[in-house]
Amino acid sequence: MAGEIRATIVGNITADPELRFTTSGIAVANFTIASNVRTFDKLKSEWVDGNTSFIRVNVWRQLAENVVETLVKGNRVIAYGTLEDRTWEDDEDVTRHSFELTAESVGAELTWATATVVKTVTKAPVKPAPAKPRSRALRK
Repeated sequence: MAGEIRATIVGNITADPELRFTTSGIAVANFTIASNVRTFDKLKSEWVDGNTSFIRVNVWRQLAENVVETLVKGNRVIAYGTLEDRTWEDDEDVTRHSFELTAESVGAELTWATATVVKTVTKAPVKPAPAKPRSRALRK
């Protein structure tokens, strides 16, 4: 779709991902990534944290199930997908904004961690057994 903002977000998960299912049985998981920029202040000879942004992330289907089984609060992750700006008015009629990422890829960020990758077994659709041919012979 035209006008989509594709983004990669790197940061820490703020709470364990939550898994839910739609009424049609499709898995969806949600979690929030806290992301900020650190810069080195040469005058003070120290690292300085910038403002923290909190981005809500939605993942669907098998990715949702894998995220919930794999990631927990505090894990540093990389998420890639479509970024949307949500606008609403709160109870006091103040306009609010939030960013939400519908991710198509999520993975552990491995600068300060290691991971073991285990391939998931995808569930193939069950095909009905072929019907037995009917005998056309006349029965006596």
